[in-house]
Amino acid sequence: MFSPQGPTLRELAVQALSSTEHGYDLLAPAFDRTPFRTPAVVLDAVAAALRPLGPFDSGLDVCCGTGAGIGMLRELCGQRVVGVDFSAGMLGVARSAHCTGEAPGDPAVHLVRADARRLPFRPAFDLAVSFGAFGHFLPRERPALFRQVHGALRPGGRFAFPIGAPPKVFSRGYWALLGFDAAMRVRNALWRPRFIMYYRTFPLAGVLNDLAGAGFAVELLPLPGLGRRPDGAPRARLVVARRAAAR
Repeated sequence: MFSPQGPTLRELAVQALSSTEHGYDLLAPAFDRTPFRTPAVVLDAVAAALRPLGPFDSGLDVCCGTGAGIGMLRELCGQRVVGVDFSAGMLGVARSAHCTGEAPGDPAVHLVRADARRLPFRPAFDLAVSFGAFGHFLPRERPALFRQVHGALRPGGRFAFPIGAPPKVFSRGYWALLGFDAAMRVRNALWRPRFIMYYRTFPLAGVLNDLAGAGFAVELLPLPGLGRRPDGAPRARLVVARRAAAR
């Protein structure tokens, strides 16, 4: 839920009628007081699943926003953490939270403004993560996005992100996501600039296929800290895509 210090209804409406980038610039000062920030329980579950796969020297948070994932990477990576986002406003909030007061021994934190579809990195990272950002990319953009991340990883590096089990057909959650995406499609058909944000354009089967096409070997890890469905299946899994090690 939104806190009293979060954005007003008017502010949300202005954001929704802006471009994706400018909308997040506007929302940035209040973003961490909205339900859109990645919850600590998700970050903790992902960190617990990734820790046995380390150690990691350098980490990259793709579409880092205000830096929720950066905080997690600082605990997992020993030398350097980089956050990349296209919103100057979101990066400003992340800079205030993560680029001041580093203690001796903490990994260095750097923030880079760039489009994730054109990452300005050579193969330099052992671990890349992303949280809550994939709805901002159309399905046709996904293969190129994954190739960009692949190119930023060292051989043997991993790209990890959580993905939730889809809501059951005709459940309340199913209709909520269906209605949101339908409203966004109408909005983008009638209004410019477009605001790209969809919830039902990231199906697991298509994602796995695109990761394989980008050169990743993929495994799925359960995230038990996020609970289980009535049938016993995990409510969320961690996609861990590994760039092949050099021979």
